[in-house]
Amino acid sequence: MACEGEKTLIEILEESTPIDLTKYMNFVHSPQSGAIATFSGTTRDTFEGKTVVELRYEAYVPMAMRQIKSICTSARSLWHLDSIAVSHRLGPVAVGETSVFIAISAVHRADALDACKYVIDEIKASVPIWKKEVYSNGEVWKENLEFLERRSEFGTAEDGGESCSDKLKVDAQNIKRCCRSKVKVSHEEGPLHVVMDDECIDGNK
Repeated sequence: MACEGEKTLIEILEESTPIDLTKYMNFVHSPQSGAIATFSGTTRDTFEGKTVVELRYEAYVPMAMRQIKSICTSARSLWHLDSIAVSHRLGPVAVGETSVFIAISAVHRADALDACKYVIDEIKASVPIWKKEVYSNGEVWKENLEFLERRSEFGTAEDGGESCSDKLKVDAQNIKRCCRSKVKVSHEEGPLHVVMDDECIDGNK
């Protein structure tokens, strides 16, 4: 699934679709940009002494697209940016392969670098994409450190506040149904480009 806006490209890729780094670099490249900052998240081979076989990602796609678009909009309000490209894979991602890629261009390097860090930090903290680490001797679902920190900032319901986990709680069956149906359509009919409007982000569409 893809969302293309003015100087912004957001894609959540179906299973087994690798991230084409050249595509996103070409998208953000422009004559007026003096800097391009990138972040590439790859699967490493070990974690706390355990051998990692692969990572597996699932997402609530409509909400993830909406949230990433909001993050990109916020980044533009904070820094002077030219173009933004964000791509995230779903499904299994083997050791050494890229699961998430961000490229941001700007006139000045400070804007591009700061915005790139902001975008990946916010994606890790607030976008409904879940990761399972598969080891040689087992597997476990993992929460990002940034998400845990954000949840602690919201506080807990017992303290009289609204917990972050309550905000992001979504029926598991709806999540899987949404992800699988939209991912399969993209796979069968080629890359799916979607205009990010109310119909695009409505899980019932």
